[in-house]
Formats: sequence, structure tokens, C-alpha cells
Amino acid sequence: MSLLNKLVVTALPIIPKAVVGQVAKRYIAGTTLPDAVRMVKSLNERSMMATMDLLGEDITQISEAAEVHAGIRGMFDTIRDNRLQSNVSVKPTQLGLKLDPEACYQRIREIVVQARDQANFVRIDMEDATTTDLTLDMYRRFRKEGFTNLGIVIQAYLRRSQADVATLLKDGLNVRLCKGIYNESPAIAFKDREEIRENYKALLRMLLDGGAYVGIATHDDVLIDHAIDELKKRSMRTDQYEFQMLLGVRENRRDQLVAAGHRLRVYVPYGEQWYAYSTRRLKENPHMAWYITKALFVR
Repeated sequence: MSLLNKLVVTALPIIPKAVVGQVAKRYIAGTTLPDAVRMVKSLNERSMMATMDLLGEDITQISEAAEVHAGIRGMFDTIRDNRLQSNVSVKPTQLGLKLDPEACYQRIREIVVQARDQANFVRIDMEDATTTDLTLDMYRRFRKEGFTNLGIVIQAYLRRSQADVATLLKDGLNVRLCKGIYNESPAIAFKDREEIRENYKALLRMLLDGGAYVGIATHDDVLIDHAIDELKKRSMRTDQYEFQMLLGVRENRRDQLVAAGHRLRVYVPYGEQWYAYSTRRLKENPHMAWYITKALFVR
């Protein structure tokens, strides 16, 4: 990372919110559901699917969960009414996982039932390591109840992930495989880029050999190329997997994958909680420091 990039990333908390917003708007669809609908329609027109995500996590009052719950349920009606090719992602902590796990489960269950009735799908997102066990337990509970229209996320940087995959495969698995973004202890997470890559590759092979449907979520050319090789080795049909990318990231590579005939889904976040999400994205992509510098000094 260059000195400029380090300085800008370090200074993010004091950079005016409006400046961050100018740069970060490439990562979010907007603040409202209609903003997200417009973005998804545009992606669908370019033969890309979407996952809509109402931003926010770690609510501090259980009363907040009701508003989030209503917002997510409204997304499914909007997807149906607009005939969008999109599913929905939910973060358990935005529905009260850390405050009341059982109430959180029941809220997500209502969402999963609605999605099933509308022939749609729910991705239960994975958050920091303090929530991993609770989130995986929730997923297993849904599977035992007979729900198949939902999936989980596995983070390749966690040392536990191979053991988790081995267990989850027994009950059937639809998984989004990503590297992981939270700042975890070296005791539980790989920190070296190559270690994370190698674990990602190993997990992908486990998942494909185990019959899982995998959302191959990465912007890393090394991992994309490895995934394509593994898919070819297994002569997999294009309806047996998909690639996934974040809105605003690696758009040229995204287009190349679609042109090559691969299914591709774009994560489309929106909502009033855009600032926390955007600053996290910027910290993950420090080369964006140049764009922040331009926004600060170029008019």
C-alpha cells in the first residue's frame, strides 16, 4: 500500500461524509428501495442476477428489528412485482441475533417462508466470528425443518471453515464462498494472502466434490481462474454454480465472465446505513484513495 493510500485510509474517520459518499456511490445502489430496483433492472438487462441487501447490522435495541424485518419482507414483494432476477441477503445481527437469538430465528423464518411462497431465495450472511456458531446453528435448524430456499456463507480466512463445510455437506448445502472481511485474531483466522487463497481453493474443491451449489464470490483473478479450471475438470453445467461480485468492483472482469457464459450475481446494497458499509469497502480497497483525493481537491 502506498503512503498516500495509508494516509487516506487512516484519515477516513475525519474525511467529510459527503466526500466519502461521492466516492462510495459506486458501491451502493442508493438509499431507497427504488434505487436498488433501478440498479437490479440494469444488471438484469446485462444478463446478470442480483442479491439485494438492506444495509445495517448490529442493532442495539430489539425494537429496531421490526423495521428491518418489514423492510426485508417488502423487498420480496417488490422483486416479484417488478419481475426482477434477484434474491435477498439478510444479516442476522440486523434482526437481533445478539439480543434475542430465538426472536431473530423467528423473524428470519417468516422471511424464508415468504421467499419460498414467492419462489425466491434467502442468503443468510456471515458476520464476525462471534456470530459464526449461532448463524450456522440457525442454518442447520432451517434445513431440518425442510427449508431448501436458503443458503449460508463460508469465509475462507477462518481456520475452522473446512471442518464447518465437512459437517454442513451432510445436510445439503447452498453456499456463498468468500475470503472474509472482518478483522479477526490470528488464532482463528489466516492473515497471509496466500494462506487465505489456498484455503479458498481447498474449500471450493470440497464443496464442488460434495455436491454443493456454490456462489464463487471473489474478485481475485487467481481464484477466479482456479475456479474455472476446477469447473472444467468436473464438466459442470452453468446451472450448477455461479460467480458473485460486489457492486462497483471489477466490472470489466464481471463482464468477461458473463460473456464466457458463466452465471454471475452482483451484490446490490442500499439503505440509509451506507456510510459504515462504504468505509469498510474503501478500507478493503485502499487504491480507492486516489478517488477520495480527487473528491477532496478537484472541483
